[in-house]
Amino acid sequence: MSMTAACASTPPISAPPRVQLTLPAEATRPCRLPTLAPSADIGALEEAYMARGEALVACDAARRLAVVTLLAERAAEAAARAR
Repeated sequence: MSMTAACASTPPISAPPRVQLTLPAEATRPCRLPTLAPSADIGALEEAYMARGEALVACDAARRLAVVTLLAERAAEAAARAR
C-alpha cells in the first residue's frame, strides 16, 4: 500500500512545449502559372513561356522555404525533447 501512495505525491512529468514556427506567406500562397489567350501569336507564346519559367522558379523557392521551415520546426522539437 505504501508504494502506491508514494507515487501519488510525485508531480507528473510535463512534456516540453510544442515548437511551432510560422510559415512565411510565400510558402502558403498558391502558385499561379501564366496561360495563353486562345488567340495568341508567337510573340505571346514566347512571352508566356518566359513568364511561366519565372513562376515555376518562384513556386519551387516557396516550396523549398516551406520544407526548410518544417525541418527547422522538427529540429527545434527534437532539441526541446532532448533537454
